[in-house]
Amino acid sequence: MVWVLALTTLLAACGVVEERDRAPSRPPADIMNTPDAVPRPEPLSRYGNMRSYEVLGRRYHVMDSAEGYVEQGVASWYGEKFHGRHTSSRELYDMYAMTAAHKSLPLPTYVQVTNLENGRQVVVKVNDRGPFHANRIIDLSYAAAARLGILRRGTGLVEVRALTASGPPPAPPPLRQAGTDGLALYLQVGAFAERDNAARLKSRLHSFSPVPVRILEAMARGGRVHRVQLGPVAGITAMDDLVALVNSRGIRDMHVVVE
Repeated sequence: MVWVLALTTLLAACGVVEERDRAPSRPPADIMNTPDAVPRPEPLSRYGNMRSYEVLGRRYHVMDSAEGYVEQGVASWYGEKFHGRHTSSRELYDMYAMTAAHKSLPLPTYVQVTNLENGRQVVVKVNDRGPFHANRIIDLSYAAAARLGILRRGTGLVEVRALTASGPPPAPPPLRQAGTDGLALYLQVGAFAERDNAARLKSRLHSFSPVPVRILEAMARGGRVHRVQLGPVAGITAMDDLVALVNSRGIRDMHVVVE
């Protein structure tokens, strides 16, 4: 999907209207019965596994290994616009297959995706790059999004967990109900070894943030870290607005934190 995004961006810059993505006009009647991808040992793809790459002015780094990877955040999906085109691994994208795009996991990686709002789970094969949006952690195929129940809204709050070729998938995490006390979304915009640096960023954010700003101290591999976060944020739409606001102030390195 990397080369496709670069191409559509170039066309837009030339004055050509970019084609919008969409759902198929006649989806299969049994789309909800699409089977999970089955994890199996595979060599790394010859394509899409460069150490780093740049898209839309931002550099991304590919992980050496998916072992132990687990993250919670916002999922989106892509459909007919990319159907039949090459993915970053050079496989053809099939919106009716159980696949996904991720910015930094090795290609291929099998992951279990859980919708934290309804408990539905799927297993997909990550064979593409994307989504290139500060507030998204995975782009699902149309079939995977259908099974998770996020087609209509377009996005969903999920947990993504890397799987191995052996062993049963883990149990689903606790559900988070949107709009209740069970859901807490924060936007992390920085992490510093020195608290003074975190405090300076917090002071800057206070000047324009519509939500509270906090500093959380935690222990990491390199020692104590001070994380600067905005929130809580009332849902994915509000998070998108906050991401756009923070981005407009020149802050690019951010990601969603779910509590």
